[in-house]
Amino acid sequence: MRLAALLAALVLAPAAMAAEVANPLQPSALWDDMRLAVIGTEEEPPVDPAIFDLDAPPRADNPALVPVRITQPPGAPAIRALALVVDGNPAPVAAEFTFGEALMPLDFEVRVRVDSYSDLRAIATLADGRKVMAGRFVKASGGCAAPAGKSMEEVRATMGEMRFRAAEEDGRQVGTLMIRHPNFSGLQRDQVTLLTIPAEFIQVLEVKRGEEPLFTMEAGISISEDPVFRFAHAPGEGPVTVHAEDTEGRVWDQSF
Repeated sequence: MRLAALLAALVLAPAAMAAEVANPLQPSALWDDMRLAVIGTEEEPPVDPAIFDLDAPPRADNPALVPVRITQPPGAPAIRALALVVDGNPAPVAAEFTFGEALMPLDFEVRVRVDSYSDLRAIATLADGRKVMAGRFVKASGGCAAPAGKSMEEVRATMGEMRFRAAEEDGRQVGTLMIRHPNFSGLQRDQVTLLTIPAEFIQVLEVKRGEEPLFTMEAGISISEDPVFRFAHAPGEGPVTVHAEDTEGRVWDQSF
């Protein structure tokens, strides 16, 4: 039941986000300091909603489960790679994604941890090599240290379980994938022993339909517990296959 509820929550997140006025990106000394390391240039990427946009709640209900939706209008240039950055997090780069042609135009959702009031930004690399940015200022704090939602026994018993749901919207397939994993940040405490839990998270994720790549992710500590990914893609043949690896060397493969 909890799996179904979490899947439903992410699907409904866009309506909740749309009910509030979005906060644009704010001036950020943190971003100024890290820009070169993250994107390889001091030049600020332009913000262009005609290419893509990022939506997130101005004030998050749960700082450990902040929904982020990245969308493109029809006909926008293809996005080949995207870095998702939370300026105020201890490890600001939440994840780096690559996207297959089947996901264009992009409509992609994920949930992240936000540790302090911060810009949450996405830097996209287009097929022609140009970089474009989008983002929101999100009011949330404590997300990286928030306690896990389950006991350690349940975490170990269910780790690696996956659920996948497929639907159709406006002539495209929409997949919602959930993976059971605590994605420990290294900043949380065991609620029984009060000892710090070492960082332990899904580091690599590859999703395909048949032999066609849909998306890949290389992640850090800022992706939420029990991560959920919602993605629209062109109809295709073959099963959806998922390959996941975590920082402890565990590997999970599943086909839907």
